[in-house]
Amino acid sequence: MRDSLLNFVEQIRLGNTSVRTKLLLVALVPFLTVLPVLFWLLSYWGVAYYDRLLTFKVNSDLTVAHEYFIHVKEKIGLDVSSLGESHHFVMTVRDGDHDHLQQLLSDKKEILKLDFLYFLDTTGRVVASSNSRDKSLDISHADWPVVKASLLGKDETGIDIYSPEQLAQIDDSVASKALIELVNTSNAAPTTKTAERSGMIIHSATPVRNADGTLLGVLEAGTLLNQNLGFVDTINGLVYAEGSLPQGSAGTATLFIDDVRIATNVRLFGDKRALGTRASHMVRNHVLVDGKIWLDRAFVVHDWYISAYEPISDSFGKRVGMLYVGYLEAPFRQAKETAIALLAVLFILICIGGVYFSLRVARNIYGPLANMNRTMTAVEQGEMHVRTGVGPHHANDISSKDELKNLSRHLDELLDTVQLQNSKLRAWGNELDRKVIERTVELEKTNKLLIQAQQQLVLAEKLATIGEITAGVAHEINNPVAVLQGNLDVLRDTLGSASKPVQGELQLMDQQIHRINTIVTKLLQFANPGEFAGYVETISVDDVITDSLVLVRHLLNQKGIKVVYEKSETLAVPINRGELQQVLINLCTNAIHAMKQGGTLTLAARDWQEEGNVQGTLIIVKDNGVGIKRDDILRVFDAFFTTKHQGGTGLGLSISYTLVARYGGTITVKSEYGSGTEFTVRLLA
Repeated sequence: MRDSLLNFVEQIRLGNTSVRTKLLLVALVPFLTVLPVLFWLLSYWGVAYYDRLLTFKVNSDLTVAHEYFIHVKEKIGLDVSSLGESHHFVMTVRDGDHDHLQQLLSDKKEILKLDFLYFLDTTGRVVASSNSRDKSLDISHADWPVVKASLLGKDETGIDIYSPEQLAQIDDSVASKALIELVNTSNAAPTTKTAERSGMIIHSATPVRNADGTLLGVLEAGTLLNQNLGFVDTINGLVYAEGSLPQGSAGTATLFIDDVRIATNVRLFGDKRALGTRASHMVRNHVLVDGKIWLDRAFVVHDWYISAYEPISDSFGKRVGMLYVGYLEAPFRQAKETAIALLAVLFILICIGGVYFSLRVARNIYGPLANMNRTMTAVEQGEMHVRTGVGPHHANDISSKDELKNLSRHLDELLDTVQLQNSKLRAWGNELDRKVIERTVELEKTNKLLIQAQQQLVLAEKLATIGEITAGVAHEINNPVAVLQGNLDVLRDTLGSASKPVQGELQLMDQQIHRINTIVTKLLQFANPGEFAGYVETISVDDVITDSLVLVRHLLNQKGIKVVYEKSETLAVPINRGELQQVLINLCTNAIHAMKQGGTLTLAARDWQEEGNVQGTLIIVKDNGVGIKRDDILRVFDAFFTTKHQGGTGLGLSISYTLVARYGGTITVKSEYGSGTEFTVRLLA
């Protein structure tokens, strides 16, 4: 292929190509090279720009979610700080009424929608709790960075991960709420955990001071984010308000501890949220291990989403989770593919239109040249009447400015002059040829008449000779046959009832002696057909076929030929039984001789219908032997024609054809050399 292309380019460089090829190249190369490259560049740039737009959108969505997340933390921090600075709370702490303080903490926890609210002393130990059964009383919380900052006099709010034990110290219900069973997720990092028992807490602390600024203690509070569905639904509502995404897409928001979804509006199936499913291993490494923001498509539970993940760090500075927003990619992908398809259709239409216009222009240039070349080629081959097709010149013809058409017109005028001179020479030659042809035709007719007369004479001589031979043969055969018949009758009379065991064989001998007489009669019939006419009787074709198969059984057995007989005829036909049997035996014998290596002889008898009306009976004799050559098909019914190298007389099919035709029937043949032959006998009912 490469060598052929290089050779073609070399031919163009050397100028060995036709004008038509050069014009086609000039017309087609810009559209078949420049346009596809331009389409690829536009598609590549468009897809890249479209993907950047999607990434920019999801990045802005993540910014909104991040700002809301910060807002929620700041709000909790502000609420806790306001409570810690309130006069009522400070007075309650300073009075030292433990029960009143605990009740106040419990009431404020419900009002501020917190999961716990502690008051710590100046060493960080829990003095009072919003939960009367809190197990963390008298436990130091000074190790938490937010508490440590408040002990130093600073408000602080952050994210912290509480262990299952720490959650249980708050309340069993909090630990229960934090528990999330893991769901097996494809593409996630391997893990041995079956459930996520840790809790992500928005952890806030504020110093509590006396009026003189003396530190009385620390107010500590927290909100559990595990299964906090209102939180993610609010983020999703802010980021993906109704109408902000195309139909079919859906926005999602999720909070992760490590790579486990602890709060999400992603659906697992139906209305069940995908809590406990996990982010892919690739996303986890990118965000939690490398500390980078993920802005790309990602597989989320069941489908691909345009996704944004950012790491969430706790108050210790450790990356402990992720914040995610994203929207379903499918509608955007479909829109992108539709745009590319429309662009492709537009480019194809432009290409087709441009190619069509260019080809029209090229054809206007090439057409006259091709016509002149075609005209000269035809004239060289003797077709003097061929012209370019350009009409005569007129004074007001605007095409006179077309040099190619003017050249074609001058060529036509030159050819007209040459043709006029040539036509005169041809007229003289044609007159001479006509006279020669007339004499030749008369001579051919005479020769054909002589050949036909000669053939008829030879045939008449053959028939006369056969008639004389047949008469002598008949006389010689009839005498011994008469002796056989007489002795057979004497044998039957002599044996009497003792002949019953061989009665069938005696009858068969009678039939065969009768057949010999019939064959002799048919020989005489062929030689002198006008002197014989068979006795017509209405017979069943099935009986004749059965008897014929018995008579050729020894030949079938010798060649190992299988016989298939299909019988479905319902009508009897008027014909001489012996003559029909003679026809069938002749057809079967020919079929057997054609299957020298064995085969299958198929016979069929069925009703013969034409235009829905039953006409008679149809007999088929078919073999899978050597077949008949196409040149011999038309001669198989001719007298003395045979394809057998030995033993054939060429009379069998001719006699059969004559016998069937005598009763208004026909014999036809179809054959494919090497595949077999099929004879069809049609007999009128």
